[in-house]
Amino acid sequence: MIPVTSLKGKTVALFGLGGSGLATALALAAGGADVTAWDDSAASVENAAAAGVKTGDLRNLDWTGIDALVLSPGVPLTHPKPHWSADLARAAGVEVIGDVELFARERRAHAPNCPFIAITGTNGKSTTTALIAHILKASGRDTQLGGNIGTAVLTLDPPKAGRFYVVECSSYQIDLAPTLNPSAGILLNLTPDHLDRHGSMEHYAEVKERLVAASRTAIVGVDDTFCERIADRVERAGTKVVRISKRTALADGIYAEGARLILAQAGATREIADLSSIQTLRGSHNAQNAAAAVGACLAVGVNETDIRAGLASFPGLKHRMQPVGRKGDALFVNDSKATNADAAAPALSSFERIYWIAGGVPKEGGISTLGEFFPKIAKAYLIGQAAPDFAATLGETVPFEMSGTLERAVQDAAGDAEKDGTGPVAVLLSPACASFDQYKNFEVRGDAFVKHVAALPGMSMLVEV
Repeated sequence: MIPVTSLKGKTVALFGLGGSGLATALALAAGGADVTAWDDSAASVENAAAAGVKTGDLRNLDWTGIDALVLSPGVPLTHPKPHWSADLARAAGVEVIGDVELFARERRAHAPNCPFIAITGTNGKSTTTALIAHILKASGRDTQLGGNIGTAVLTLDPPKAGRFYVVECSSYQIDLAPTLNPSAGILLNLTPDHLDRHGSMEHYAEVKERLVAASRTAIVGVDDTFCERIADRVERAGTKVVRISKRTALADGIYAEGARLILAQAGATREIADLSSIQTLRGSHNAQNAAAAVGACLAVGVNETDIRAGLASFPGLKHRMQPVGRKGDALFVNDSKATNADAAAPALSSFERIYWIAGGVPKEGGISTLGEFFPKIAKAYLIGQAAPDFAATLGETVPFEMSGTLERAVQDAAGDAEKDGTGPVAVLLSPACASFDQYKNFEVRGDAFVKHVAALPGMSMLVEV
């Protein structure tokens, strides 16, 4: 835990007692703050009280005596309308902040020079975050990984000299972190997302820009117009900018040329890494993720040899294009995190011949946007509620089977892949659907896929079961 000493002796209101909210309440109390916490869920309030947190309805507080409102990132700050606790705080002139802001303050207070890499963007955040942390750990550095990737940032070890922090930041967390100042800040890309919480694409982009604008070194993907303009603005304001691209040669920055990462500096270019043999970094989207990781690691002093070694040994992010087993020419890949068509596209683009397991609870639009990848699909195995709709979309274009369950789909796909005979193939779970018709979440679905793959005779597993 990181005790929040910056609010020692202060009176703090906290709203939102989920995982990160409860951790924040405990960290504030450990640092000497007088905290009153609340949630709209009675069960969450009861759970916090059982953990020793002082609870009370924030509507009953005297807000003239409150020094800060700490808001959980899942609670609306501005759109579609501010949460009532944020309205109360603003009416009383009380600052509204979140856990990432508290972390930034503790770092400045106790170890301002310890390296801090923050990662944001619409797509690829978690893979890039995990990749950077892996490179740092593999090089022997004391590395703390947290934030939006799933570990509350205030549950990490306290800042100290030589300790590296790698923190994934959602737009909600950035919005609640007005003094966030990473050593290296990454903005991967921007496409419309969470607009219900930000009101417009312009405001969403403005929030994301804050992370790199206050960084010592800003690493910015310039393959979309919003990010390209952000890179220019941040650079004009005096911040060092490292541009990255997965598709365009840059005069200065890091870009992908196929599977090769090229470093361009002072008019000269050279290969800094080759991803062609790294199964966990297949595809142009991962070239962008790797370029960002290289830029950030260079910015905090990691040498190129250690970076290349870390890239080569990256095990991948669980449930995201994760190689889990091999049998003959067939590679079995768990991409259960692909819960809509856009999320399935990177995996479908990364393999040349695919036995595709898809289906579940369909999202709006189904799989119609994936038509460009249909020529790569040797056969599809459809499961769950979406199976009839997906079958109608595939029609006469792609052979398919109504497998119904994931277990049957794995068996069907494995049998067909074994008889393929054309060379390397992928048996790919990339459902393009939510899991809730058959599984609690995409993690449980992915774990079930691994279990079913492991049960196939003659399977050589690449992960622990």
